[in-house]
Amino acid sequence: MTATPIRVLHVIAGLETGGAETMLATLVTQRPAGLDQSVVAMIPGGAQAERIRAAGIPLDDLGMSRGRPTLRGLLRLARLIRSGKPDIVQGWMYHADLAAMVALALSGRRRRTRLAWNLRCSDMAGDRHGAAFRAVRGAWLRLAGRADLVLANSEAGLDYHRGLGLAPAAATRLVPNGIDTDRFRPDPEARHRARAALGIAPDRPVVVNVARVDPMKDHPGLLAAMASLPEAVLLLVGKGTEALAAPPRVLGLGERRDVPALLAAADLVVCASAYGEGFSNALAEGMAAGLPAIATDVGDARLILGGTGGLCPPGSPPALAAAIGNLLREPADAHAARAAAARQRILDHYAIGRCVDRYSQIYQELAGSRAAGT
Repeated sequence: MTATPIRVLHVIAGLETGGAETMLATLVTQRPAGLDQSVVAMIPGGAQAERIRAAGIPLDDLGMSRGRPTLRGLLRLARLIRSGKPDIVQGWMYHADLAAMVALALSGRRRRTRLAWNLRCSDMAGDRHGAAFRAVRGAWLRLAGRADLVLANSEAGLDYHRGLGLAPAAATRLVPNGIDTDRFRPDPEARHRARAALGIAPDRPVVVNVARVDPMKDHPGLLAAMASLPEAVLLLVGKGTEALAAPPRVLGLGERRDVPALLAAADLVVCASAYGEGFSNALAEGMAAGLPAIATDVGDARLILGGTGGLCPPGSPPALAAAIGNLLREPADAHAARAAAARQRILDHYAIGRCVDRYSQIYQELAGSRAAGT
């Protein structure tokens, strides 16, 4: 007899392209055996919503606006929980974690459905994000012990929140992000096509940064660092980058669907974040694509690199420029060895199969504890 699949309802604020959103979309579209997964977004739309729907995964939204949760939306989520009877409700990030907790209580199913939260950031300093953000995070910290399990994608994120006063009763588990190493891989043909389309000579050094425009991503610092490296072209990929004021050798490409091809066109991937990163998907995806990497020492960047690339302090354009320049000027054989080591690091530690298996195991444990009445 085939075992009944574990029903998991994921709740997330929105489905624009970001690290958490991409990880959720990857997790559900991998269709792990034994899981029946569906998604509810608080805010409608987004590139990852299209990806989830295209894969045939059930997806609803609550019709909310960003930063404006509504009672109507929470009641709708409660009805979805009541009708869908999930074994597990999985929140993703502060706002959705809290919404999932409230809606599950309103649904009347709290004793029958396990609640998991997901922590996706590290040092999101409250003074940079205002009183509303601090209030949400404070509630999250105080109430985390009411979730059956808090999953975190980075050691840095867990350590930072423990320092802030994470509820001592909170049960936590570390699950690093997973990277689709078939999608993100070295691709000489894509490299040639992408460079031709962008008008970049085959022998011109290219640095790529994949990040939406946000203070935590520190585009000004990266642009300042690249100003001292005139030999290189910089590709900026992410929402808002098309509107940045940048010199001609910096290409702001905006949000793109062909990120693997753009990575293939580059020689080096850079994560220049000033704060807040937990596990940088963009860094790991670039490494999976066979790119040597430079990262600021934020979140779990040091662990992801594993000694294969360069690390520098955040908020220091001169240090970032020196690190980038050192790797761009390496001899060809050393560069190739570093590129191979970067990809192997992701294959060995962060391939998507390892991450999906971890989520599946955890959901089986949670569902089993529910069935046992523990």
